[in-house]
Amino acid sequence: MSATRKAQWQIHFCVLLWGFTAILGKLITLTALALVWWRMLLVTAALLLLPRVWRGLREMPARLLWAYAGIGVLVALHWLTFYAAIKLANASVAVTCIALGPVFLALVEPWISGRRFEPRELLLGAAVVPGVALVVGGVPSGMHFGFVVGVSSALLVALFGSFNKRLVERADPLTVTFVELGAGTVFLSLVALPLLILHPAYASTAELLPGARDAALLLLLAMACTLLPFTLSLVALRHLSAFQAQLAVNLEPVYAIVLAVLLLDEQRELTPWFYLGVAIILLAVFAHPLFNRKPRQSPAPEILGTSESKSAAD
Repeated sequence: MSATRKAQWQIHFCVLLWGFTAILGKLITLTALALVWWRMLLVTAALLLLPRVWRGLREMPARLLWAYAGIGVLVALHWLTFYAAIKLANASVAVTCIALGPVFLALVEPWISGRRFEPRELLLGAAVVPGVALVVGGVPSGMHFGFVVGVSSALLVALFGSFNKRLVERADPLTVTFVELGAGTVFLSLVALPLLILHPAYASTAELLPGARDAALLLLLAMACTLLPFTLSLVALRHLSAFQAQLAVNLEPVYAIVLAVLLLDEQRELTPWFYLGVAIILLAVFAHPLFNRKPRQSPAPEILGTSESKSAAD
């Protein structure tokens, strides 16, 4: 098997593992805030064990460290809104919203990077509007707020993906992931503190500490669906172009929705209009790299390490 073919299998395996993040988010009974806090804490603690991370921290300039820490706050908000969307709606709705990440990326990245805005990127945004309308009409009214929260999560993916692009290759990717997730953990801790003071009921053991089942699922989420695919993707991306990687990672919503149907029976909550809307959104997302194909470097591994959609910002 050639190195490229092996890398393609590896990246698809990573995408499948990332697809399980929504399923585990639905199965874990903790609130979105507690779930994300534990996930970030576990991954950060595991990265602390790597000498490579310590070397990277010593070599990282203070200004760059603070820049990555700021991006980590956006990552924390992204994960928080993503899992909140799962709790408020369901896994299928949340991952459909995340599929809008490349659309937002095409719209906000020129503004952040200062490059010229291309009209075809506006066409990408326009192409998904009918799909979004069908998705909204295909979910129960009680899930509409969850959809709005999920869309905000997709916007946050585009924002931190664009900022990460500006800092790509300035530091070791594992060290960057440690800084961003560590900063996110601290940020969420500060967010939770007022809640604990103003709402003592939120401080109950049931709300903050996972039971045996949730603890096992959290470990699976942190290690098997975060660290393992991130590390494996770093190897695979050495042999893939950004175009090949983007097509693969765009499959994550597909995998996640199929898993939600098979494992959570979510199709009972949604109408055929929802799935037609999903198909239109995904068609537009897959068409974008086809029409925008040109030689470029592999996607920034920092983005792969911290997002749910794993959008390859170029």
